[in-house]
Amino acid sequence: MDGTPEAQTDRGFFGRPLFEDPAARALSRVGVIDVGSNSVRLVVFDGAARSPAYFYNEKVMAGLGSGMNNGGGNKLNPEGRVRALSAIRRFVSLAEGMEIPPLSATATAAVRNADDGPDFCEEVFRETGLRLQVIDGEEEARLSAQGVLLGWPGADGLACDIGGSSMELARIEAGQVGDRATSALGPLRLESVKSGKKGRQKEIDAELERLKEVCGPHKRLYLVGGSWRAIAKLDMHRRGYPLSVLHDYRMTPKSVRATLDWVADFDLEKLRGDVGLSTARISLVPIAGEVLRRMMSTMGTKEIYVSAYGIREGLLYEQMPERLRARDPLIEAARHSEAMNARLPGFGRVLYDFVSPLFTTGKVDARLIKTACLLHDVSWRAHPDYRAELCFDNATRSNLGGIDHEGRVFLGLALLHRYKNSRPGTRFDDVLTLLDETQIWRAEVLGKAMRFGAMFSMAQPERMGKLRYHPRKGSLELLLPPSSAPLYGEVAAARFASLGKALKCDTQVKLTRG
Repeated sequence: MDGTPEAQTDRGFFGRPLFEDPAARALSRVGVIDVGSNSVRLVVFDGAARSPAYFYNEKVMAGLGSGMNNGGGNKLNPEGRVRALSAIRRFVSLAEGMEIPPLSATATAAVRNADDGPDFCEEVFRETGLRLQVIDGEEEARLSAQGVLLGWPGADGLACDIGGSSMELARIEAGQVGDRATSALGPLRLESVKSGKKGRQKEIDAELERLKEVCGPHKRLYLVGGSWRAIAKLDMHRRGYPLSVLHDYRMTPKSVRATLDWVADFDLEKLRGDVGLSTARISLVPIAGEVLRRMMSTMGTKEIYVSAYGIREGLLYEQMPERLRARDPLIEAARHSEAMNARLPGFGRVLYDFVSPLFTTGKVDARLIKTACLLHDVSWRAHPDYRAELCFDNATRSNLGGIDHEGRVFLGLALLHRYKNSRPGTRFDDVLTLLDETQIWRAEVLGKAMRFGAMFSMAQPERMGKLRYHPRKGSLELLLPPSSAPLYGEVAAARFASLGKALKCDTQVKLTRG
């Protein structure tokens, strides 16, 4: 990370928000059409946000690459071609209706490898006026890796993007995309291998050894692509995992192998219904699983991260100014939400200064404390009876980058306690198993501190007062300027007492001079 004073000022948690920067605002909405071997998708991003905000998202499983080199020659699937063209017509019309600036449109392995790929591109242009940019495998790998960087600015490992007809690998180090390579290891393409499972495994092993030579082994693997996400969903289902968020879901090679063995013993159609996958998607899982098994072994994988971001998000990242790329996606998303939705935008910074004396040991990520303070009031319009639960749902299920699952639950629990003093009878007990008892306690303390601090939110920041926490003495003090004494009413006193009880401290209010 750039350590210069200028960079530190620009990237500071409470520096000028970059979504107000003209270069960021100029992005407006960014529309992307991705024509893959298996699916065709339109995504419209709210481009000024550092975390991808999905204004519109639609997918059609066209199957353009289905059957290529499988008795039908090296041509696009005729039915898939009709479906893909129909989808593109609709997507272009939708973008026109949304007044989206010129769309970015890419086509990957199926179109670039098909003999009739150029003809398909010409047909798309004649019918819609849209020019498809057919990208090569290395460019596909680069864009997918940039999508990973959108979610993990400090990513370090191998980004692996599996499509229907190809699989790309890129090395990411120090936030930069390095060596990259492409292969024909897409499950739609591997279905056409005529020498059976043994022949397929031999081809997979040979290709993986070649990829290893280019990109090198690495213990950490970032998985991009629908087939990988399908395997992750199945892993969640097998484990009974309590949080159904794919981005930053983490697996081990042992867990993946157990899931693939488990899937082999089940009826795929029944699993499809249980997990919520399409028939087209789950049918590719067995072959994709063969590739993943061998890749983990070849690359020496120890840690697996699932990315919900890929080539489309990489195209968004491509259009971001460098200063926006450098920002923390979690903090920027929270600040944007505060600016758009809070009653008093900017109070999150004041609240952070107020609660931070309770967290001086560094055992809670300061980013989570800052994020909680920024989001502490963005759900104020919700019905009071459901506000606490809505806060929890928003934190744990929102499309955020730069936060792991444990962080989501911590943030959700802190925001729940911002609006609710206790949580008996909540429906979140299963999800809370992702945290240990100490993390749960710290989230409760943060929530109660925000709940108390919000009592002063209608005053000027200089009237906020300060907390002094002495854990060894078991004391918590509130220092108030005399002008703020009237703000410390009955409800405020009850909330201060609740915070002290959570900290197992005696509480005391002191008026300062002045």
